[in-house]
Amino acid sequence: MTDDTRLGPVMFDVGDGHAEAPEPSPATAPPVPDLTPAAPAAMQQAAAMVASPPNRLARWFWGLLVSIIVFFSGIAAWEFVTGLIARSPILGYVATALIALFCLTLALITLRELAAFGRLRRVDQIQTAAAQALADADMTAARATTDQITALYRNRDDTTWGRSAFADAKADIFDADGLLGLAETTILAPLDTRARAEIEAAARQVATVTAVVPLALADVFTALTANMRMIRRIAEIYGGRSGALGSWRMTRQVLSHLVATGAVAVGDDLISSVAGGGVLSKVSRRFGEGIINGALTARVGIAAMEVCRPLPFVAQPKPRVTSLIKRSLTGLFGSTAQE
Repeated sequence: MTDDTRLGPVMFDVGDGHAEAPEPSPATAPPVPDLTPAAPAAMQQAAAMVASPPNRLARWFWGLLVSIIVFFSGIAAWEFVTGLIARSPILGYVATALIALFCLTLALITLRELAAFGRLRRVDQIQTAAAQALADADMTAARATTDQITALYRNRDDTTWGRSAFADAKADIFDADGLLGLAETTILAPLDTRARAEIEAAARQVATVTAVVPLALADVFTALTANMRMIRRIAEIYGGRSGALGSWRMTRQVLSHLVATGAVAVGDDLISSVAGGGVLSKVSRRFGEGIINGALTARVGIAAMEVCRPLPFVAQPKPRVTSLIKRSLTGLFGSTAQE
């Protein structure tokens, strides 16, 4: 059997005869993937813990437990005092006086907490009135709002110059946003500077503890306590001084807002902008977590300013997380340029 089809030459690519496959070595091996999922940052854990919705069954449990303890403590104290009066009238009357002083102190603490809630409601009312005046361009409402602001700070020595400057210039303003902007630049601008300083100090503390202290849950505890202290001080700066219950309520309000809006999620873009390309986060995970926790603390501080500030940011620029973090962490995690 013959085949008229002739096969042509076949070419094989054998290379140039000089290149050889590289020998396998640790230098040419691919990097080992990190199969361990990164744990949430301490601020994310603290925010999720504080902002979690309360369990109704747990609230009933703790409420009933506190009621039982108070009830039986009162009965025990009553029986102790009456029995002591029957045995030794002098000692019984001394014990009665001590218990009465304790109850009086508890009543004063309760009144202080109620007054703190009243101050917070007052600031909330001024905020609502200012927002409504801006939306409606209502000059009458704007004047009433600025009068409430000056009345709020009339006993504050650190706002004397601002209130005087506002009183001298307000007659030349004829629109609502201009009047509220004047109050913001003259009265609230020095308070904004103090609030920014508190945010930077809290962010620096949280970042330092996270990066240096290796103890488990120490960074979570530090982040929670530092943020509560920062929120309380910001409230005091803006005139909404709050007690223990008021501080806890405000902390829950701020962190719940951040969790609901997704603002507690910090990515590598923010770390890169702060730490110069994220080098520190690659060199040390603790340093990277410190920067994340500091950034989240700054976001909590900005949210606290928005909650505690009597006026929204209109004439004054709203603080930025990146600029606050760069100023607070300058020299701590390397050299960063201030904005």
